[in-house]
Parts: sequence; C-alpha cells; structure tokens
Amino acid sequence: MSSMSLVRGALFFGVLAAFPYALDRPWLLDIAIFTLLYATLASAWNLVGGYAGYPSLGHAAFFGVGAYAEALFYQHRSAGGGYGPLVAALPVGVVVAVLALPVAWIAMRTRADVFAIVTITLLFVVQSLAYNLHGLTGGSQGIALPAPPFDPAAFERPFYFAALALLAIALTVSFLVTRTKTGMFLLAIRADEDKAESAGIRVTLIKLVAFGLSAGLTGAAGAIWAYYVAFVYPQFAIDPLVTIGMVLMTYLGGRATLWGPVLGAFLLTPLQQYLAYRFGGAQLYLVGYAAVFLGVMTLLPQGILPTLTGRGLRA
Repeated sequence: MSSMSLVRGALFFGVLAAFPYALDRPWLLDIAIFTLLYATLASAWNLVGGYAGYPSLGHAAFFGVGAYAEALFYQHRSAGGGYGPLVAALPVGVVVAVLALPVAWIAMRTRADVFAIVTITLLFVVQSLAYNLHGLTGGSQGIALPAPPFDPAAFERPFYFAALALLAIALTVSFLVTRTKTGMFLLAIRADEDKAESAGIRVTLIKLVAFGLSAGLTGAAGAIWAYYVAFVYPQFAIDPLVTIGMVLMTYLGGRATLWGPVLGAFLLTPLQQYLAYRFGGAQLYLVGYAAVFLGVMTLLPQGILPTLTGRGLRA
C-alpha cells in the first residue's frame, strides 16, 4: 500500500469519525448510518459481482439471515442489550458466511444469467421461509428486539460507529483480497474461467472464498440494521430492493475497484433516504433508481472511478 493510499484512507475515516460530533442531528446520523451500511453492502457485493464477475441478485437473503440471527438471539435477552448486539454482528457474519458456502457451491456451478436467476430464486425462497416459519421468525408479524439502552441524546452514535467499523473491515478485506493472488485469480476467473482453470487456478476454492466473505459482510450489516430498527419484518429484511441498491451503487462507482462501491453508496443512499422521508409511501425513489441505472449504463458504463481513471486521473 502506498503512503498516499494510507493518507487518503486515514483522512476518509478521520472525517467520518468526527462527523457525529460536528453535525449531531438525529436525522443526519440516521441517513449516515444507512449510508455506511450500504457502503459495506456494496463493497461486499463487489467481491462477487465485481471482481469475480458473478452477478448475484440474491444478496438480500444473507442480509435478512443476519438480521434474523441477531433478532432470534437477543429477542428474549433484555439484559443482553447495550453494545453486546453490535459486537455480535461479527460472529453473526461468520455464521452467515458458513451457511452461504453450500449455496455458493451449488450456485457457482452456473454462470452469468443462470447464476443471477439461481441467486434471485434463493432470495425469494428465504423470504418465503421468513413469512411461513411463524414459530421461528414470527411470520409477517416479525420479531422485536429489546430496546437499546443508549442515551436518547446520543442514541444513534453507537450504531454509527458500529457501521463505520464494519465498513473499515469490508474495505480492509477488499484491499487484502485485491492485493493478493486471490484478487488476481478472481479477475482471471471473470475474464475467462475455463482458461483460469486450465492455468492451474483452483477456481472453485477461490469463488467460494469470495462468496463466503461477501455473504458474511452482508450478514453482519443485516445484524447491525436489525438492532438499530429494533424490529425485523420479512418484507424489509429480505427485500429485493436491498440487492438492487448494492448492485446499482457498485455499478455507479465502478465495479472491481476499492472505492467505487463506497462512492456509489455515498451518492445514492442520502438521496434515497431523503426521497423516502419526503414522499413516504409513494416510493418515488424507485423512479430515481431507474433513472440513475439508465444514466450509468448509457453515460458511465464502467462507473465513475474507472471513467475518471481512463481520463488520466488516479481513482
């Protein structure tokens, strides 16, 4: 890692760490929390959809599994609140990663469009289970978590810093993957999987590692989200729009780049949150999503950072 990269990373997280104290307004921190979580989700999706070239459309399933895992463990533990559920997001992510490996082993036997169909089918299967396993998930009535015992004057701060820490972990994982042979192997798999396998690359293992890391980070984000909103419903925890969001943010910022998904999340999430607050149930932000997607595909097919890099600027 170059010294300039270290400076940029330190400056980025330094500014974000100071943000809750400089602009300590609940509605701003709420938007910031969702922005950080989506930046993590987009960075996680980028490991599979960007570097490996496998366009997963079912990642919201892992987000939901992480949310339900958090809720099931803490729903009857009124004494287990505080920072415990936030710390538990990492073990929850590990559990989700392990559960995702058999799914990855099956799904990644397919490619391209078929893989996308298999993963989106997984999403709807998990969502259907969440609706119908009433004894476990509460069905459409959902699961309530104990109210976090944080100071109302600074209620959002613990969640903000938990989301910020998870984003730091996601970027570190992405950096380590892309700066090792694993990253080169993923790019080789994306370029031509058959040639990569004939060159001696352990294709299946590399794909499983990328998918497991991606699903684990997604599940950890779901755990933090569940504790923050304090109630887990199937239609929100396992929502196709969550997947659409992380995919669009990755494409907007630039696939297979370290900072591209983060940039996409920081551009789109505040806008989406604002429109959701402004228009409520009208869901006009979906129109905005469609417009952004069409604009990216037409004007910036490689994303913002790759486009800037192609013009001679360093991303």
